[in-house]
Amino acid sequence: MTTLSTTLAKRLEDPRLFRQYAYVNGKWTHGEGGREEAVIDPATGEAIGHIPLMEAEQITAAVDAAEDAFVQWRALRADERCEKLLAWYDLIQANREDLATIMTLEQGKPLPDARGEVEYGASFVRWFAEEGKRTYGNTIPSPIPNASLGTIKEPVGISAMITPWNFPLAMITRKAAAALAAGCPVIIKPANETPFSALALAELAERAGIPEGIFNVVLGDPPEVSKILCSEPRIRALSFTGSTRVGRILIEQSANTVKRLSLELGGNAPFIVGPDMDPKEAAYAAVAAKFQTAGQDCLAANRILVHESIHDEFVAQFAERMSALTVGNGLQSEIDLGPLIHRQAVEKAASIVDDAVSRGATMVAGDQSQAPGENFFMPVLLTGVTPQMKVWREENFAPVAGITAYRDDDEAIEMANDTEYGLAAYIYTHDIRRIWKLMRALEYGMVSVNSVKMTGPPVPFGGVKQSGLGREGGATGIDEYLETKYYCLGALGSVSGS
Repeated sequence: MTTLSTTLAKRLEDPRLFRQYAYVNGKWTHGEGGREEAVIDPATGEAIGHIPLMEAEQITAAVDAAEDAFVQWRALRADERCEKLLAWYDLIQANREDLATIMTLEQGKPLPDARGEVEYGASFVRWFAEEGKRTYGNTIPSPIPNASLGTIKEPVGISAMITPWNFPLAMITRKAAAALAAGCPVIIKPANETPFSALALAELAERAGIPEGIFNVVLGDPPEVSKILCSEPRIRALSFTGSTRVGRILIEQSANTVKRLSLELGGNAPFIVGPDMDPKEAAYAAVAAKFQTAGQDCLAANRILVHESIHDEFVAQFAERMSALTVGNGLQSEIDLGPLIHRQAVEKAASIVDDAVSRGATMVAGDQSQAPGENFFMPVLLTGVTPQMKVWREENFAPVAGITAYRDDDEAIEMANDTEYGLAAYIYTHDIRRIWKLMRALEYGMVSVNSVKMTGPPVPFGGVKQSGLGREGGATGIDEYLETKYYCLGALGSVSGS
């Protein structure tokens, strides 16, 4: 098998960023039970390293460390925490190429996409470094004689983060930077498929001067670790990005400790194309929205709804643009789509296509014989998609595009809202009346009009219905890690009756 010595050491300018340990209380640690798990490059199927599977006592030790460190971290002035976060930001930027290389090897996305994620992830560190200095309280006009009323913001406490494999760096910084800026220590459980991005961030956090016990990365069997984090009463907040199915489990497991929950769950994004759009312009945008991160993106367009008057031309333009996408190892140049994360994802994608075709959909393109490896899945275009098909009902998390024609705006709204999910939606039209009608009627937390890109540090990212709870990013993102404390200051000698 290819190991660190032949894969990563030759590629990294700073090999110290590649760590095969957990990080607890400022120390790199092995698992006590001797258990470990290989991390596989999805493009080649080769092991790039191993991680320890920690025992329950080691997870508890991380909570102990965070509890001890919390007192001093919360006592720092907001500008002092800001300085440490900005130092972390500078180090992330300075090591962008190594971080991108690690990400491509463990996740598979093309290097340009990985570089973009490093930039994106770093931007949250900078944003929340500054936002921490704006956690203002309020003065309340008092109805109580001789008393002053108000509120102050205080850190909620130890915060745990369970992060996904599709964005292994940015989903950590978007959560952790907010918590750290608020004054909270963090315990991060990255996906076992992509742990090395998290560990590289821990290395850089240490170099930035973030104290021992404040930034911890734990590794282990996901259900075991999640159960411990949920049941631990000293952990006061839990943030999770992943499937709705797992989100429901975490809600149940956290019930006894009544945690602050921030959940960014599944999506089933509609992409609505109005009759006034240029079919080519809209099709090219839809290809970009569908195939980002090889379709393994909660914001990926999952159901493409096109007005019947331009449907056929849209399909032709979509197919032409899709055929130009290059699939291959993300370390190679000019690659558009990397592999899926593992073989099970390929099998699921194939089953979704088979289900659609068996129910009457037409496969316009998608020859899998051209796939460059067993974890690759060539882009598929389906037309005639109906609500009975898996490709409509499920978040397919694969490069499988389904197109459906609609008659009018009301039908498009009904079709778009026909899902338990409500994360993001796309609208492409130049008619301001249609824009306003659709934007208000769509049951989604985020709506993007005539733009594929919709996210960034100032954006309150999150969904409605079963796509999650709370918001990440923006001015409200730090509130997930803050408590509002009310105070009433009465004047001495002003007790009732005096």
